[in-house]
Amino acid sequence: MAENCTHDCSSCGADCSSRDLRVPANAQSSIKHVIAVVSGKGGVGKSTVTASLAVAMARRGRKTAILDADITGPSIPTAFGVHQRATGTDEGIDPAVTPGGIELMSLNLLTANETDPVIWRGPVIAGVVTQFWQDVIWGDVDYMFVDMPPGTGDVPLTVFQSLPVDGVIVVTSPQDLVSMIVTKAVNMARMMDIPVLGLVENYSYFQCPDCGGKHAVFGESQLEKVAGELQIPILARLPIDPSLAEAFDAGKLEQVEQNYLEETAQILDA
Repeated sequence: MAENCTHDCSSCGADCSSRDLRVPANAQSSIKHVIAVVSGKGGVGKSTVTASLAVAMARRGRKTAILDADITGPSIPTAFGVHQRATGTDEGIDPAVTPGGIELMSLNLLTANETDPVIWRGPVIAGVVTQFWQDVIWGDVDYMFVDMPPGTGDVPLTVFQSLPVDGVIVVTSPQDLVSMIVTKAVNMARMMDIPVLGLVENYSYFQCPDCGGKHAVFGESQLEKVAGELQIPILARLPIDPSLAEAFDAGKLEQVEQNYLEETAQILDA
C-alpha cells in the first residue's frame, strides 16, 4: 500500500491487488485465528453475535479477543460492562479484559466520554482499525473476532487487506432485501479472497414462553434459498430474546447461561 494511501481505490493508479498488504501485529502478540463478523446493513444484531461468539469460544477454554472495528458505533464494551479507559506504555496499548477473560479494544475505551461522536473521514477511521491491530498488546490469542461496521466501505476493505482474516461470518435478518444485502457482503469477501464461513440469521423467530410456539415476527425466512444460491452453510438461526438484549445493555452478556451460538463456536473450533 502506498505511504499516502487514501483508501479510495477509484482515484488511485497503484496496483495493490498483486501485493501483500497485510500489516504485522504487535511484536508481543501471537494471534492464531482472525474471524470477521460482517453484515450488509445495520440493525441486524451483528455486535450481539460477535460478543456471543466470543463468550461461547471462551467457555470452550480458548483465549479470545474482540477488535471492535465499528469505530463510529462501538458497542462491544457495553455488552461486557467495560467502561474504564485503556492504558498503555511505550511498547503498546493494553487491551481491556472482561470478567470472563476476553480481551477488548474499542474506540470507546480511548475517548474522554463514551458518548463523544466520531466525526472523522473514512481513511482516518480505517487507520484507527489498523492501529488497533498493530499497537495493542494482545498477547497469545486463539481466536480474535472483529466486529465490523455494516456495509462494504473503507473499514471492511482495510480489515480484509491488512489483517490475516481466516474467514467471515455474515449476519442477516429475515427481511425483504436480505438476498441482495447478503450477496453484496459475500461478494466483497470473495473478491478479497476471504472464505465465507457461513450465515447467522438473527431475529428469526419469537418463541412464546407460554405455548412454546415459534412465530416469524419479521416474516418467513428466505435464508435457505439465499444460502443455497450462494453455496454457504447456515451456522445458526437466533430467536428474538428480550432477556439477551437486556443482558447486553446491562453489560452482563457473560452471565447469560444460554448461548445460542455455542454450536457455532464448536463448528469454528473444529
